[in-house]
Amino acid sequence: MEYERMKADPEHPQISIVIPLYNEEGNVEEMHRRLKTVLDDLGRTYEIIYIDDGSRDRTYESLRAIYERDLSVRVIKLRRNFGQTAGLQAGFDHVRGDVIVSMDGDLQHAPEEIPQFLAKIDEGYDIVSGWRTDRKDNAVFRKFPSRVANRAMGRLVKVKIHDFGTTFKAYRREVVQSIRLFGELHRFIPALISREGFKITEIPISNINRLKGKSNYGISRVKRVFFDLLTVKFMVSFIDRPLQIFGLLGMSFGTIGFLIAAAITVGFYFFGWNIKENLGNLIFSVFLMILGVFFIMIGLLAEVVSRIYFQTHQIRIYSVDRIDERGEGRGVPGA
Repeated sequence: MEYERMKADPEHPQISIVIPLYNEEGNVEEMHRRLKTVLDDLGRTYEIIYIDDGSRDRTYESLRAIYERDLSVRVIKLRRNFGQTAGLQAGFDHVRGDVIVSMDGDLQHAPEEIPQFLAKIDEGYDIVSGWRTDRKDNAVFRKFPSRVANRAMGRLVKVKIHDFGTTFKAYRREVVQSIRLFGELHRFIPALISREGFKITEIPISNINRLKGKSNYGISRVKRVFFDLLTVKFMVSFIDRPLQIFGLLGMSFGTIGFLIAAAITVGFYFFGWNIKENLGNLIFSVFLMILGVFFIMIGLLAEVVSRIYFQTHQIRIYSVDRIDERGEGRGVPGA
């Protein structure tokens, strides 16, 4: 089969497109066709990295067919479905471009809007995030929880963007090299890297109804997003100094317990309080002081874990089945 002419430097393309997919066989060909039209018109070198996140349909077979005819395509096949965050991290770990654009593979993100992201990167921004100003999602299960999460995240980490949840973003290479994702944290990348001083902006994007296939999002994501909000707040504010939050909790509980015990002691010696009548309060004060010591010990342990985290920081949250790429890496299993 003849290969299509590609506009990509295989060693160091200017742009890397990262698209995780799960059961998207109905959208793959149309997605690729539109991507090629946009990218060829840019006049820049590029690569397209598709990540098959353990699809159960023929998504990988469709991606493999595209790979066979298009030299700009690389395909990463994961061993099972690890989730969108893991799929993105797998793509980020293998990009070679100076600018990375991530997007969904269900055609709810329009490839035709990629030049707008690149224009903002050219202006000097490090992250350009999409903002779905007119969302088409279900109001109860998607729009309302998303609005609450976005507002909460904006207040928690002081990052002034409206839409943390969309995958449609552009990054400079050094941004994706500085993060390691887990859980559902792909949606909070701007918050995670805000502590490092990168310049962040957002642009309005269209939000298109899914035309083919079934959405992989559900109400079960709400609870995961809530806990990830707490995780992000901790990572942004306290990951390198966990003793500050646990120590503060410990000192607060310990101080309250000490004050209760002190009040009972003063009352006993100076006001004739009966210890038996205040036994419950006394036990409660001792409990609070023990709890305070416990939180301080947890904080010290977290300090040690934090140091180990920063020194290792190489744990992967996915497992690769095979990578389809040209050169030494073509079709290498289990890279």
